[in-house]
Amino acid sequence: MRYVRYACIAVFGLALILIALANRGMVTIRVLPDELSGLAALNPTYDIPLFVVMFGGVLAGLILGFIWEWIREAKERAAAARQAREMRALRAEVQRLKGEKHQGKDEVLAILDEAS
Repeated sequence: MRYVRYACIAVFGLALILIALANRGMVTIRVLPDELSGLAALNPTYDIPLFVVMFGGVLAGLILGFIWEWIREAKERAAAARQAREMRALRAEVQRLKGEKHQGKDEVLAILDEAS
């Protein structure tokens, strides 16, 4: 199974390298549109390869998706934590009640007393 995982990683890496090699042409990235750059008196532009823009967009989408999911699942995490606290409290109460009822008795004799 480990070799299958390594083979999948290798194929994925090779695909990324091939995409990068096929899209290495330079593109100009402008931070502001031309209309706004006249008002701001600056127009920062960057010349970078196209694959950097593509991989950056995919990475930004993944990060935004992970953040969105983390925020969306906040209610479920809070409910799970609340249920875990309740479970711990109930288990502690059960142990306390068992200790009070059968204090000083053997467990087998206590079970027989409950049956009658």
